[in-house]
Amino acid sequence: MSYTLFTANKTRLQRSELAVPASNLDMVGKALDSKADYVFLDLEDAVAPPEKEQARINAIKALNEMDWRGRGKTVSLRINGLDTHYMYRDVVDVVEQAGNHLDTILVPKVGVPSDLYMVEALVSQIEEAKKLTVRIGLEALIETALGMSNVEKIASYNQSVSGGRLEALHFGVADYAASLRARTVNIGGLNPDYPGDQWHHGLARMTVACRANGLRPIDGPFGDFSDPDGFCDAARRGAALGIEGKWAIHPSQIDLANGVFSPTEAEVTRAQRITVALKEAEAQGKGAASVDGKMIDAASERMARNVLVIHEAISKNSV
Repeated sequence: MSYTLFTANKTRLQRSELAVPASNLDMVGKALDSKADYVFLDLEDAVAPPEKEQARINAIKALNEMDWRGRGKTVSLRINGLDTHYMYRDVVDVVEQAGNHLDTILVPKVGVPSDLYMVEALVSQIEEAKKLTVRIGLEALIETALGMSNVEKIASYNQSVSGGRLEALHFGVADYAASLRARTVNIGGLNPDYPGDQWHHGLARMTVACRANGLRPIDGPFGDFSDPDGFCDAARRGAALGIEGKWAIHPSQIDLANGVFSPTEAEVTRAQRITVALKEAEAQGKGAASVDGKMIDAASERMARNVLVIHEAISKNSV
């Protein structure tokens, strides 16, 4: 292992992330009752310009009056882009009036690390001025060619800022496709003209950048909510790369995401057997062992530990 190692900035259960327009309080209320691990109140793309200010007011109301943490949920706020005049009021109004009930801020279309620095500076000043007791994290949406070209720099943001708040990167496939001028109008679906998965490179690159810097990699939306098989296929491809969870743009996708990103009983049992077998081998002065006719060693234990950690987090959240 390298002498340079960045551990996880923050661990959160994030198998499913339900996107909810803050302009619709009925939908927000249903999100509270859902089985999603994570909910983000959207002030950006899902809200039309004439509704932006009301959506911000609704978000403050939802944060202050709904018990998200008591329902086992992490709640986030997707603010408007830094290139809009809505963004600064999104941060100032919501954090000043409801900051103690907000877990993270999702920053869209992050292109360079300084985009995060601007939001961080605002949040830090508000937390100090209002004497907030909860430290709000930041999450970045990688959804432009600029953002992907700088993804390693963005992922290492916390190493350049004292006490950096960045926790996760999200892959925003729709805007990413638009930014690349990719020939598709499907959100997250595969293009039959491409021999494979055209999103693999972006997801894989983002995931490596996250894992190298102690961040959570999260996959974004799959637009066709009438295609559960397609959603699950996309989620499984992400899980195979090391992605921790996926957005749900419709309630029907929540259980699908939770299912894909939860280890099966067989996986948990095998992980437990691996750890036991290696402890027994260690007691005998051996560095390797055998389970089901296959050699296992310290690397096997690290892989098994990943399974057990997520299993333990799910068990705690379901109590």
